[in-house]
Amino acid sequence: MTQARPFDIRDHIAGPAGLLGSAANVIMQLGWREVGYGVVESKVDSGNVMLHPWKRLRTTISYLVVALFGTEADRATYREAVNRSHVPVRSGPDSPVKYNAFDPALQLWVAACLYIGFRDMRLAFLGPMTEADAEALYVYCSRLGTSLQVPLVMWPADREAFEVYWAEGLRRVRYDEPVRQHLLAIVDLQMVPRWMRPGNRAMNRFATVGFLPPEFREALGLTWTAADQKRFDRFVTVVRFGSRLLPRWVRMLPIQLQLAEVRLRIRRGRSLT
Repeated sequence: MTQARPFDIRDHIAGPAGLLGSAANVIMQLGWREVGYGVVESKVDSGNVMLHPWKRLRTTISYLVVALFGTEADRATYREAVNRSHVPVRSGPDSPVKYNAFDPALQLWVAACLYIGFRDMRLAFLGPMTEADAEALYVYCSRLGTSLQVPLVMWPADREAFEVYWAEGLRRVRYDEPVRQHLLAIVDLQMVPRWMRPGNRAMNRFATVGFLPPEFREALGLTWTAADQKRFDRFVTVVRFGSRLLPRWVRMLPIQLQLAEVRLRIRRGRSLT
């Protein structure tokens, strides 16, 4: 009898194709009003995607790489850096909702969205998983929360418990107009130079709306037809074919380079966020 192969997170990396769902995941995270206003009202300009899009992309990817592939020391150092940047992110007297970036319940929602995004990219571009791998991947992705301020005990115990949590979380999804306008600007790539928008804007919108679960599409007021879905399914099939042809070391190379860049920043005392 052939012994099952041990779970290895490297087997579940979709490679560059995984970035296609990044804007959709941002929209999901900001679906809770507290998270949405925390981003829109933030005074931390260095982390503002509309002002510093490339830095924001780097820091977000760095966090994901450290959370999933870093050592405990890497994760602790990055957690401290994130904590420092989160200190001023709290609601003011005129904020429509009360929020605090250190609230573990809000961070759990963000981590849950990251898990859903990671899982969906893996399924879209590498194909289905065994039940054992699906559960192991879920358990492993608890690092997306514990690398922030989420205690492990808050991470739902298994996928069944997570689905209950997720269904409850979806009922809270709502985009007030300031948050909606911020997200639509990201969908339309308003943060990048004008010369980069033609072509890229259409692709970003198509991939973003396509990867959004229906609840988020509807809450944001984005249209998506049956014809759009058929075209999207064909697009995913083509990209999946290319992704599965890439050897694992090729899919892992950008991650290894990004982790090396983070560690270099740590050694030189440079900012991580």
